[in-house]
Amino acid sequence: MKSKVSQEVIEHDELVLKRFGYFQELYRTMGGFSNFAISFTIISILSGPLTLFGFGLSASGPSSAAYGWPIVTIFVMFVALNMAETASAYPTTGGLYFWSSMLGGAGWGWFTGWFNLIGQVAITAGIDYGLAIFVDALINQYAPSFPVSGQSGTLAILGIYAVLLLAHALLNIKGVRLVSLLNDVSVWWHVGGALLIVGALVFLAPHHPHVWSFIFSDVKTQTGFSPWYGFLIGLLLASYTITGFDASAHMSEETIGASNTPSWGIVLSVAISGIVGYILLLGMVAAIPSLPKTLAAANPVLYVFTERLGSAGGTLLFIIALVAMFFCGMSSVTANSRMIYAFARDHGLPASDTLKKLNKIRSPYHAIWLSVVLAFLLAVPALWSSVVYSAVTSIGVIGLFISYVAPAFLKLIYPHRFTPGPWNLGRFSRPIGILAVAWVVFICILFSLPVVRPITLGNFNYTPVVLLIVLAILVPWYLLKVRYHFKGPAILQHGEFPVEDEVTGN
Repeated sequence: MKSKVSQEVIEHDELVLKRFGYFQELYRTMGGFSNFAISFTIISILSGPLTLFGFGLSASGPSSAAYGWPIVTIFVMFVALNMAETASAYPTTGGLYFWSSMLGGAGWGWFTGWFNLIGQVAITAGIDYGLAIFVDALINQYAPSFPVSGQSGTLAILGIYAVLLLAHALLNIKGVRLVSLLNDVSVWWHVGGALLIVGALVFLAPHHPHVWSFIFSDVKTQTGFSPWYGFLIGLLLASYTITGFDASAHMSEETIGASNTPSWGIVLSVAISGIVGYILLLGMVAAIPSLPKTLAAANPVLYVFTERLGSAGGTLLFIIALVAMFFCGMSSVTANSRMIYAFARDHGLPASDTLKKLNKIRSPYHAIWLSVVLAFLLAVPALWSSVVYSAVTSIGVIGLFISYVAPAFLKLIYPHRFTPGPWNLGRFSRPIGILAVAWVVFICILFSLPVVRPITLGNFNYTPVVLLIVLAILVPWYLLKVRYHFKGPAILQHGEFPVEDEVTGN
């Protein structure tokens, strides 16, 4: 039973939502901790850092963790702060799509929505495909005949991947209450699991002979390029991990205190993930027995765990990470489905009338199924290319960050259109917005570059090709058809704009 204060806050949230042209359809039951938990779970310090651990070591050695992680955390925090400010002003499930529409018009909103959708699907694919690779390695440890490489290995991984996506779809269809509960558990699992892993590696495992000089040593790259180029490519490890914090904004219509709570969820999820993730990575790097042998292992993380802690101890830590990855994939599907639901609600997607439907417990079940089907299809090219996983993660990072920074860019060029909400940056808003935009432009270029040399069809970075194909579809589609019928969010469709009054609290 909700308290009188909570009920008053919910009523105010619903009034603000109605002011933007929407009625309360989703269940508004999520508290502050649960809202933070979903972003923290999607960032997942036990998922991204471990699934791309081998990639980071190959690109730039220990420096990808020692230097790359804190650099990325600082710049991503500028993006998160800007996002938190905008989320407070526009507390709707549409999130980034809605913000860009309000600040730049329906066209900006439509393109932002599509980049956010593509990025979310790619991130879901990256999370669950990475988890499938880890599950495959674990099975192989106890059943050596189970394939982990070659065409058979890829088929096995895709099969595991499909099962994981199905499980995540079914959990989400059960409703936001179950997802919230599991996300709350996930926070403690992530923090406790990370500290347990670090503690075991630091206090129970032997260390590299010259551990500190090894961690903070010169860049060691296996890319075939210069060490500094390798270091920049290695920034993908942290950049891929610290994404998905827009989930707090996407859950605004299911969160109590939507003008403040999601903003804190966004910022705190990045800050805490940055700190705990850095400790985890330093502990992992310190425990590396041999860099060449770790890079040559079928799964570098499992190799480090079992070499340092034995088969039983190492496998236990590995399973802890697997469970965290499972939570992460579940939450990613949640955020993805809410974005699809909100975009379809304003007729921004094909089959919008179907995708915006809710089941009896108010879960957007068609949107949930679409998110997992698209994620599966995105990983199918792994059957033909060995670099699909890194390409998928790059596409996810670029797609999401383009959508993250579009509202920031619009706030810079149309400052008069933005009225801050209760949670705002004050006079620091503009400089933080400039830094956020500059960082996203930099990483969009960076992660479209080749990752290894010599460049072949097998190792080619297909990220820019995919993005060009996406633009080749979206731009003509919008110009020839969409712009004539797509009017954006409900508030724009009815020719209304928010004003300062007692409803917004400004």
